[in-house]
Amino acid sequence: MTREYMSYPNLDGLYLADSYVLEIVESAAEIKFVLEAVLTPEHPLYHAPAAGEQYCYVGGELVFSGVLGVEWLGRSFRKYRDDTGTEDLGNIDSLTNTGGVYSVAGDWGSVRIRSDADPEFRTSD
Repeated sequence: MTREYMSYPNLDGLYLADSYVLEIVESAAEIKFVLEAVLTPEHPLYHAPAAGEQYCYVGGELVFSGVLGVEWLGRSFRKYRDDTGTEDLGNIDSLTNTGGVYSVAGDWGSVRIRSDADPEFRTSD
């Protein structure tokens, strides 16, 4: 059975499709997607969007811990620049889990992460 990220309690109130990936940090035990993340009203840190913003943005990390294996299916290091000059790697278009393998894909590439723990979102704001 495939699970979409919206069903993970640790990711409640996080909207990945319009969040920006600023960096991907890998170590032997975890992968972190450093984000300028969009929060929905369901998230406890949600606040009204800043003037001129469509969403509530906060800095944070989407963290996959307890990583048992990683398979990159494609990777792009292309950077995108917004109107303010800020650069990012694009968005996370999908995050699903099938049998303990998380499939994550976006403008930056596609990766399969085998882990025994659900990902979590940690804010830096």
